[in-house]
Amino acid sequence: MRNYTLTELFPTVHYQNKRSIDKHTILNQDEDLPQILMVTSFPPRECGIATYSQDLKNSLDKQFGNSFDIKICALENLNEIHSYSQDVKYILNTDYSETFKLLAKEINCNNKIEMVLIQHEFGFFNKTENNFIEFLNAIIKPIIIVFHTVLPRPSRELKENVQNICMRVSSIIVMTKISASILMNEYEIDENLITVINHGTHLVKSNDREALKTRYRLQGRKICTTFGLMGPGKSIETSLLALPEIIKQHPSVLFLIIGKTHPSLVKMDGETYRKSLEKIVDEFDLSRNVIFINKFLPLNELLDYLHLTDVYLFTSKDPNQAVSGTFSYALSCGCPVISTPIPHALEVLDNSLGIIVDFGDAHQISIEVNKLLNDEDERLNISSKGLHKMAATCWENSAIHHAAKIEALSENKIKIKFSFPEFNLSQINRLTTEVGMIQFSLLDTPDLDTGYTLDDNARALIAMIQFYEIKQENEVLIKIKLYLNFIRKCLQNDNYFLNYVDKNLNFTSQNEETNLEDSNGRAIWALGYLLSQSSILPDEYCEEAKDMFVRAISRAHLVHSTRAMAFIIKGIYYSNVNSISTENNELMIELADRLVQMYRHESNEDWQWFESYLTYANGVLPESLLCAWLTTGHVVYRDIAKSSFDFLLSKTIKNNRINVVSNKNWETNKRDAIKNYCGGEQAIDVTYTILALSKFYFVFNRDKYKRFMEFSFSWFLGNNHLGQIIYNPCTGGCYDGLEEFNVNLNQGAESTISYLMARLEMEKISEYNFKIFASSSALTIS
Repeated sequence: MRNYTLTELFPTVHYQNKRSIDKHTILNQDEDLPQILMVTSFPPRECGIATYSQDLKNSLDKQFGNSFDIKICALENLNEIHSYSQDVKYILNTDYSETFKLLAKEINCNNKIEMVLIQHEFGFFNKTENNFIEFLNAIIKPIIIVFHTVLPRPSRELKENVQNICMRVSSIIVMTKISASILMNEYEIDENLITVINHGTHLVKSNDREALKTRYRLQGRKICTTFGLMGPGKSIETSLLALPEIIKQHPSVLFLIIGKTHPSLVKMDGETYRKSLEKIVDEFDLSRNVIFINKFLPLNELLDYLHLTDVYLFTSKDPNQAVSGTFSYALSCGCPVISTPIPHALEVLDNSLGIIVDFGDAHQISIEVNKLLNDEDERLNISSKGLHKMAATCWENSAIHHAAKIEALSENKIKIKFSFPEFNLSQINRLTTEVGMIQFSLLDTPDLDTGYTLDDNARALIAMIQFYEIKQENEVLIKIKLYLNFIRKCLQNDNYFLNYVDKNLNFTSQNEETNLEDSNGRAIWALGYLLSQSSILPDEYCEEAKDMFVRAISRAHLVHSTRAMAFIIKGIYYSNVNSISTENNELMIELADRLVQMYRHESNEDWQWFESYLTYANGVLPESLLCAWLTTGHVVYRDIAKSSFDFLLSKTIKNNRINVVSNKNWETNKRDAIKNYCGGEQAIDVTYTILALSKFYFVFNRDKYKRFMEFSFSWFLGNNHLGQIIYNPCTGGCYDGLEEFNVNLNQGAESTISYLMARLEMEKISEYNFKIFASSSALTIS
């Protein structure tokens, strides 16, 4: 065999990732990001791990593109040679032993490469295990290996091979607890090396199953589906043999078999397996009930097919299949799943989430499919539970856990920085009717039966005005007017606002049962904020807001709720931007003095707060006193604002993470009170903290406040005790709460608007820092 040059074996794609300098990249403009080299199969190669790796890379790039740069080394052999995109920097042809040595040398000599992430499947290194071990031995940098297959009951040779691999890596990732258990108990691998990170899944929006069926011309049919690269291991014939009994009860049933034959199988046996399935279809006269979709579907189309599926059939006959991406995707799309007992299914499914059937048992499949097709309520119940179960496995969360592992192994060479998501108003649009913003949502589907509130529409008004400052589009103006009109509806003849409105636009009895001072305060804040932006808004909006503001403020002196007073102070502060009112300033002083009096009454050396407890919306209290100081110059307001805010931050921001006060356990000044309750955290409390931090940063220009803003905002992106996203970038919605063991997946108005307000505040900070950077750069150039 002749000697190969490095260039021949590694056809490196030389390109420069040219990014224009903008407000989100200025911090990295003078430095090259550290690189993580992922060794894996990669598209256009058609295999499950290639798709997995592309999805993982895309998620890591999107969420942590300012932290590190993922480069790809594509695994090939003489039967699998492809042309790649710029994502692929190296190619490792496993049929050539030289390539292992050359790649190891390149990794060691390239100072940009900090770590190696290997996607391992035994088939990748078939007959080259020794070369692979030598490759691992030669690398002097941290290695993370992801085992996609963990075989139970290993032979002596296999056990030694896996042990040799594990001895040479810094960390091991598997996708199920069962795989971790096998590694520990049967391969005797140190559990401290092992991390379980679930196979990623795609976030999806709720879809109308029947509407999708109509779009794909499948209306009136009950749909059973399976998908993936086809081969005998899928045992699709088992489902086909179950169809006759299913058809007897459900003549309209349609079985969709989605996917090409596995390319490696085609090279060896052609389409023999597919033809065997077609023969079964002909033999049992199933042509009206089976469709082969013989292609590798684009992701959006595949997810559509899964959404319109009534029952998903997973019939793998490999009892050692550790994990299945197709199985995960089906569950994450809400498909009721019938599965053979592979380890992944045994770990995820239980009686309420799906059904386990024996390998190769067509009769059992027919019985279980008929049961599900006969019981729509049960299908919906399984679907809902599946969506909740699989939410934590989304690619965004997988990226968070991978990034945390990378940071931990980097010895402080890599610091994780969350990237800001693009703006997405989809959920706000869904929640907004021609009347206003609906209060609650079931997952991302608005629940009109819950009606509307002044609270949500006042917050929505502020957020849309902030958004209009960035993007002055007519559609945004229409929303501003809509929310303003809702506030007008809630203002009564006595100049007092009601809060609760049902779906028929009637005020509910809840208005008589609840203290509405906070709601009135929020409305005054919203109206004041609108008046502060009169230079960019239509005159008619400002005139209407001014009329309501004057009427509502006339009775604000009657308010004694702590947070209501704070909201009103903010409203007056903003209303003063374009028109100062002495009378309103006197009211501000009256309300601020009340807060000062409360603080002096409750505070001591250990408890610097306005009340004997920390509850909700805490950040607005010190922020309002800061606004009062900026308006009046009364130093006492500034001093108490700073001391109370620093106290709040000491309670809620620790170890570079925010943990707002739980709504399940208010924190009190009693020494024996239970503290640090895990869970019960809501988006609105994080947002009020961010709004306050922003105000303090702009006023005092202390980097601490900006850093704390970043920590706080990253709570939405996964920097929380679960390491899970709270903001859903697919829907544009924000989950309603962070609990102890799970996230509340409903995406209602309060949480969704709260996220948008926080995101807009971060945008403001980015714009401000960019202007400082641009100014200093201009000075340097001159």
